[in-house]
Amino acid sequence: MKSRRKQREAHVRPGLITLTFIIVSIAAVCYGVYQAAWSLYDNWTADLPDVNDASAFELAQKTTILANDGTTVLAELYLEDRIPVTIDQVSPYVIDGTVATEDERFYEHQGIDPQGIIRAIYVNMTGGQEGASTITQQFVRNTLISDEMNDITFKRKVREMELAIQLEKIYDKDTILMMYLNTINYGDGCYGIEAAAEHYFNTTAADLTIAQAATLIGIPNSPTLYNPVLNPDNALSRRNLVLSRMLSNHVITQEEYDASKAEDLNLDVQVRDSDDGIYMYPWFTSYVRDTLVSEYSSDVVFKGGLTVVTSIDPEMQEYAQAAVDEEYDLGTMYDDAEIAMTCIDPHTGFIKAMIGGRSYGADQFNIATSAEGRQAGSSFKTFTLTAAVEQGINPNTTYMDCSTPYVYQGTTFNNFMRHDYGVKSIADMIAVSSNTGFIRLVTDEGGVSPSSVIEIANRMGLNEDSLQPYPTITLGVFGVNTTQMASAYGTLAAGGVHHEPVAIVTITDANGNVIEDLSEGSEGEQVISESVAYAVTRVLEGVITKSIGTANAAALPSGQVAAGKTGTSEDARDIWFCGYTPQLSTAVWVGQRDNGDQHSATWAQDVWRNFMSAALDGYDIEDFPYAPDPEYDSTYRSSASYTDYDEDYDEVVEETTETDSSTSTDSNTSDDSGTSTDSGMSDDSGTAVVPEPEPEPEPEPEPEPEPEPEPEPEPEPEPEPGE
Repeated sequence: MKSRRKQREAHVRPGLITLTFIIVSIAAVCYGVYQAAWSLYDNWTADLPDVNDASAFELAQKTTILANDGTTVLAELYLEDRIPVTIDQVSPYVIDGTVATEDERFYEHQGIDPQGIIRAIYVNMTGGQEGASTITQQFVRNTLISDEMNDITFKRKVREMELAIQLEKIYDKDTILMMYLNTINYGDGCYGIEAAAEHYFNTTAADLTIAQAATLIGIPNSPTLYNPVLNPDNALSRRNLVLSRMLSNHVITQEEYDASKAEDLNLDVQVRDSDDGIYMYPWFTSYVRDTLVSEYSSDVVFKGGLTVVTSIDPEMQEYAQAAVDEEYDLGTMYDDAEIAMTCIDPHTGFIKAMIGGRSYGADQFNIATSAEGRQAGSSFKTFTLTAAVEQGINPNTTYMDCSTPYVYQGTTFNNFMRHDYGVKSIADMIAVSSNTGFIRLVTDEGGVSPSSVIEIANRMGLNEDSLQPYPTITLGVFGVNTTQMASAYGTLAAGGVHHEPVAIVTITDANGNVIEDLSEGSEGEQVISESVAYAVTRVLEGVITKSIGTANAAALPSGQVAAGKTGTSEDARDIWFCGYTPQLSTAVWVGQRDNGDQHSATWAQDVWRNFMSAALDGYDIEDFPYAPDPEYDSTYRSSASYTDYDEDYDEVVEETTETDSSTSTDSNTSDDSGTSTDSGMSDDSGTAVVPEPEPEPEPEPEPEPEPEPEPEPEPEPEPEPGE
């Protein structure tokens, strides 16, 4: 008996050892596989985004740009058209229908659905096609690891599942569902249920019908294939499948199913005419967009959900466009001639209106803000006048030799059409816009240095680094734009206080925080004294009101006082009028981008007058605030004196101003060979409008017998800029 037991034990022992070995081996292999799998899993999930960091799945939101009324939409800038909403702002048909279609056990699983995975494996193995991603996984894929969306690998799936599990531990189901509904792609550039509802059906997510909700629910599975605009038949078929899912999951009744299935798609697609999201006033709005991008970044502007209130006044902008269109419609301009203008509130810096050319759609070039600018012509003489007054030179009692020609350092300067104005006060000199007088003023004879002119111009708001201290600076040979000139002239309107131009008034972020606020305008800085500003303004009023002035056509019919200066570049290629009232400062430019042809000097004045008349309608008529005279230098002596003044010259000038402005051949440059150019020099006196012109101008009197003084040679001649 004992012997048989021992024999059995002897047989069993090797079997147990073998079994134990097998079990241990399998366990070791499993442990090894587990360790390897865990190591691989750990490696794959090591650099996952932190789901506790809300910024990891912040939604890209569009930036809205508004006019100064806070309601007129100028632009919507976005990479993805998205309008986030809360669960109470969404139709229950969307909520329940999405769950029924995309993830029917959404409220039961913890981020991944094992039952769904098994079913998907079986369906796919038997020739069908079915996915197993839960709503949570889809949200993770669309946000946290969106850069891996096209990486169809097991590694990405593992990362997606791990993040979904983590997300479910932090957020409740309704929050996750709404994050999903606010991010999913509904085609046609719409991201989120609200944007889709507005785009396809012109309604809100809260007001979607059963059929509409089912149509939208069906799109994300394949946003192009089921796009109801591009593929209506596919969209209809997909909608009906969604309806059947809603029926089988008891979201809708049989009656609701039958009625909804019988409906057509009934789209009401909302498509806004836009250019890169810009709907209105493209020159100004693109300027705002570019300013935002330069101050912040493209990501912030196109994804940050900013609300930007701008300075533009829709009514004034319409007046500006009407004034420009009226000039175009007259048919007197060349087909490729363009008009640019900028209107600024001088007391705040707010840009109220802006026109950047004839057609924004052509090449989106904005002349009103162009960095290279256009030659300012005689409109730049205002800065020379201001520098002179600040230096203590009385414009009313200081006389300059305005005879022509004037040779300085081998260069000959002429007045427009070689008009010889004789001796004039500086106030009358700017009224007739004498080139020779102003050149004398900024050379040895006048004592106002070109550097001081540049310094004044930049103080007043040009902020232009390209200006060079040549005598020709006073003739406006360097490029500026209408925004710079409106801003600089606005400094005079504001009594010498300069406000930087403001296009952006307030910026609010997506959370409602105000991150920029210039609702009171830009900070004012007293850059010239109130007395100097007022003295200059009184002189510039004469450019419009004096019979010898070059801007009679700019006079406002209402009787509102205005001041300003005309400007014409070489061969009338650039025509300017920069003018202001106590309320507004506006600069207008007329010309051709290729510098071609000649233009009438009154075109810019006409646009300015028509715009300002409309813009100021309803405003009280105001005078410029009085200021006492600045302290003038009684010892100052110029190139001429009052004893040289001949009143007969005024009669000659008044006659010559009646010349037809359309034949103007102004020039802002001189012949470096020492002889005057055929066209003469820039001067706007030949373009002024006189109420009752004489039919035949009287002959010009013989010039004064006084010989022209010879210029003193300089040790190092100053170079002149090229044309």
